[in-house]
This record gives sequence, C-alpha cells and structure tokens, in this order.
Amino acid sequence: MHQTVTKQVDTSRRWWVLAIVVAAQFMFGVDAFVVNVAIPTIAVELKASPAQIESVIAIYLIAYATLVVTGGRLGDIHGTRNVFLAGLLGFTLTSLWCGLARSGSELIVARLTQGASAALMVPQVLATLHLLFTDEQRNRAFAIYGIVLGLAGAAGFLLGGLLVTIDLAGTGWRSVFFVNVPCGLVIAVAAWRIMPSAPHRAGTRLDITGSIVLFAGLLCMIGPLLLGHDVGWAPWLWLVMAVGAAILLGFPKLEHAVTRAGGMPLIDLSLLADAAFLRGLGAAFFFFSANLSFYLVMTLFMQRGLKIPPLAAGMAFIPLALAFVVASRHSGVRARHRGTRVLIEGCALQIAGLAALALVAFSVDAPSALLLALTMIVFGYGQGLVMAPLSGAVLSTVKPVAAGSASGMYGTTAQIGNAAGVAAIGAMFFAVEAVQSARAGFLVSLALFATLIMICAAFLAWMRRVSARS
Repeated sequence: MHQTVTKQVDTSRRWWVLAIVVAAQFMFGVDAFVVNVAIPTIAVELKASPAQIESVIAIYLIAYATLVVTGGRLGDIHGTRNVFLAGLLGFTLTSLWCGLARSGSELIVARLTQGASAALMVPQVLATLHLLFTDEQRNRAFAIYGIVLGLAGAAGFLLGGLLVTIDLAGTGWRSVFFVNVPCGLVIAVAAWRIMPSAPHRAGTRLDITGSIVLFAGLLCMIGPLLLGHDVGWAPWLWLVMAVGAAILLGFPKLEHAVTRAGGMPLIDLSLLADAAFLRGLGAAFFFFSANLSFYLVMTLFMQRGLKIPPLAAGMAFIPLALAFVVASRHSGVRARHRGTRVLIEGCALQIAGLAALALVAFSVDAPSALLLALTMIVFGYGQGLVMAPLSGAVLSTVKPVAAGSASGMYGTTAQIGNAAGVAAIGAMFFAVEAVQSARAGFLVSLALFATLIMICAAFLAWMRRVSARS
C-alpha cells in the first residue's frame, strides 16, 4: 500500500501535501499553548471557577488521549485523507464553538469535542508522511515536521498574548479560538484538492467499548482532582476516584476479552509483558505530568500573582521555546550515541531550571517578565533534551511488529500524563493560593514539578538497567 500511494503522487505534489498536513499539526500545536496564555482572561470574563479553569485544558487532553488510537484506525478503515478532512473540519467548527461559548461549562463541552476532533486529525499526519515518502525523503520530511512542531510552542505563547492584548474586533480571548476558523478552512480546501486518496486497510476494526471504558476511568480518576477545590474535597469525590481506579485496573481484562472475541483491542496486550517498555511508559507519564501543567502554573503565577499583562507573559515563554528547539535538534544524535544518559541529564537540567525559578520567586519581590524569561531558558533546554528522544528510547525496546501499537500507547500515556498533571498540580496551586498567595502556590508547584521529573529520571535509569539485562 505504501509503495502504491508513493508512486501515484509526483515529487512536487508530495511536498505540497507535507505543507498541508504539517500546517494542520502546527495549528493543533499552537492551540495547545495559546489557551494557556489566555486562561486567566477567560477565567475573569466567564467567571470560571478553578475547577472550570483546569477542566478547559484537561478535558481536551482526556478526549484526545482516549480517542487517538481509534482515530488512527479510522484512517486505516476509511482512508487517511477522508478522516483527516473530517477531523480538520471538526476541529475548525469546534474552535468556533469554543470562541462563542457563554459560560465556563459550555467552553468545557466545546473543548471536549475539539479534543475528539483533534484525535481524528492528528494521527493522519504521521500516517500521511509514512505513506507518501520513501526512506530517503522521509528523514527530511520528519525533520521539517519536528521543527514546525517545536516552533508551534513559541508561536502559541506569542499569539495568545498578542490576540488577548489587541482585542481584535472586541473579541478578546475568543480570538485565540476564532483564529483557527479561517486557517482550518484554507487547509481543508487545500487538502481536498491536493491530498491523494489512500487505500483502505482490510480487517481493521474499532474497539469502541475500550475507548468508552478508558474515557470513563480517566474521567473518574481526574475529574475529582478538578472539582476538589470547588466542593471542598467532599467524601464522594474519593469514592468516584476509587471507581475510576477499579475501571482502569479492569481495563486489561476487557482488552483480553476483545482479543478472545477476535477483535482489535486498543492496546497490544503482549506489550504489558515488556518490562523495559512499561518502565518507559512510566517515565513518559511522569515527564508529561510536569509538562503542560508547568505552562499553566507559570501563566497563572505571572498574570494572577505578578499582574504581568498577557502579551508580556506570552513573550516570556519564547526564550524557553527557542531553547527547546535548539536542544531538540541535537538531542536525537546525542541520544543515539549515549542512550538514556542524555535524557537523565535533561531531567537534571530541568530540575536546575526549576530551582533557579524558585530562587527568583522567593528572593525577588516582583520579578519582571524578562527575568523570568531568562530563568526559564535552562528548563526549556532540559525539556528539549528529553522530549524529542524520549519516544525513540521507549519504543526502541519494542519488536518492529508491535511498533504501531506501542506508538499509540506512548501517545496516549503522554496525554494522560498531561491531563493528570494539569488536574493535580493545578488543584494544588489553587488550594495554596486560596489560603496563602499565588507565590506560595507557585513555589509548592515547582517542588512538585521537580519531584515528578526526578521520578521520570528514576524510571529512565530503571528502563536502562532492564534493557541492558535483556
């Protein structure tokens, strides 16, 4: 199938297709960061509670995490072009809905559907690159993809602050969602005209029950963390979390049943016997738990605690994003030569960066956006050393025949980690802020981030020992 599609598309057209799918990925990447910068303004204008603030980000990640594997399989069944267009148009329309939301609750529901749409669109990007490019061209295509992905973070921070500040046509924070509408429509028209139709893969089936059960389990586990501050950590929240834990513990049994019935489970159960791979997933979970949540807490501290304007707060992240891109460009080569040592060094740099931020926040009464921006460079460089090669390190322990399933499990674990981090550390920040100050909440959050990254480093070292023995 791969060779057939490659032969059908001439060389120049392939690069146009690359531009289209990477543009969609860029829009998705920008959206992940632009919302963080706008969150404090959204909270004020919609009178959103702390639970709603966190849920705007977390529910998007939960929907994406539970449906991304299903989205990839839908591409196999109905063709990558068709599912890409469906996901892209869905993402565009739900972005419009997000911008029109009149309450925090409505915005949460809109973000849920936006995350589900992204789960249809994003898997088709990598699938398209794999189908269209030969081995010689694929490295170049993936290099372009990686650079654009890295730049999306810087663009998201800058765009979020800029759009909120200039208040385009009186839309304020809503413009961070409205901007996706014209971009999405242009990309959709180009995709409809230029993207080739990919053949369908016979025998691919969906595990809808598995997706629903995974979503329910995650919602029961993470939802109480989101609601805890608002309802005073009522006893029933712990009961809901216990139900969620039971659902997630029973999830492998459900997948076994799907396999016995001749279906295609969300996860390849043979991977659960791979000790090194499971340690790698543990490292990914804890790393990503301290990823998106860091940007949320940092934004809240700057805008709520230090009263730094949205544009200045957004621009403060740009040096971090550029340091991330620089580190990412070299981390792959270094990881191939030195293995997981590079990732552990990256974890150490992140912890050093967090310590520097804590020192600034503790010793300077009102640190400027510039001072915080310069302090975050070390953290960003360390993050770039880890994030880019982490997936390769985790997947390197897996047999080629299971690479697709392992990749899906890795992506799902990363997004679950992001959602859990936003919920747990966000809840801690708001709880401490309520009784002390945003500065105190920030310092506690930094300690939690450092702890999560240390656990990630421990899992990486553990994975390395398991891999060496096997």
